[in-house]
Amino acid sequence: MPKSSALRDGVARIGALTTHAEIERSAEIRRHLPLLAQAAPHIAHAAIRNAGTFGGSIALADPAAEWPACCVALDAQFVLACRAGTRRVAARAFFKGLYATALNPQEVLTQIEIPVPGPEYRSAFVELALRRGDYAIAGLAAVARNTRGALSDLRLAFLGVGAAPALARGAMAAMEGKRASTDAIAAATQALVKDLEPGADLYSSAATRMQLARVLTGRALAALAA
Repeated sequence: MPKSSALRDGVARIGALTTHAEIERSAEIRRHLPLLAQAAPHIAHAAIRNAGTFGGSIALADPAAEWPACCVALDAQFVLACRAGTRRVAARAFFKGLYATALNPQEVLTQIEIPVPGPEYRSAFVELALRRGDYAIAGLAAVARNTRGALSDLRLAFLGVGAAPALARGAMAAMEGKRASTDAIAAATQALVKDLEPGADLYSSAATRMQLARVLTGRALAALAA
C-alpha cells in the first residue's frame, strides 16, 4: 500500500495526503482496489498526479473529478477529525452538491476507508474528455459481482453529469442479476433518464452528456461481464 496507508481486516485505509501517483504506482492497490488503479491515469497529467492528493480531491468535491465517484462506487467511508474527536461519513452521504460536502468548518479529512471487494468482483472505469488530462465531460466508476457472467451488487457512480457524483440506482436495478445482453444494457441505459440530471456548459449540451452517459454505461457493463 502507499505510505500512510494500510490493509487490515478486509478494509483498505488510505491516508488523505496520499498522492494520486502513489495510488497509480501501488501494486497492492491494483490487486485489492483495481478501480482506483484504473481511474488514476485519467487524473490530469503526471506532474499534477505527483503533487495532488487523494484526500484533497475528495474534499474539494469537483463533480468532474475521478476519486469522488470511485469512492461512492466502492462504498467508502471518510474519517473526519477535529479537536472534539473523529467521525465517519459514508461517501454516498458526503457529497452534497457543487463543491459542497458534509465537512464542518472545523473538520479535516484524514483517512479514506474502503472495503476490499471479494475476488468475484469486477471493476471498470471509463470517461470521455475533450483532451487527455482534462476534466471529464462524462465518466463512470463501476463495480459488480460477476457470477458466471451475471452481474449483481452493481454500483454505477457517474462523474461530470451533475453537481455531485451520481449513483444510477435505476440502471443498477435494471441490470441486477442479469447478463450484459443487448436487451439488458438497453434497459439499463434507458433508466438513466430518471437517474441523471446532466447540465450544459460551453462545450456540451445536457443531451450530449446524457448520450455519453449511455455509451459509457454500455462499455462499463460489457467490461464487468467479461
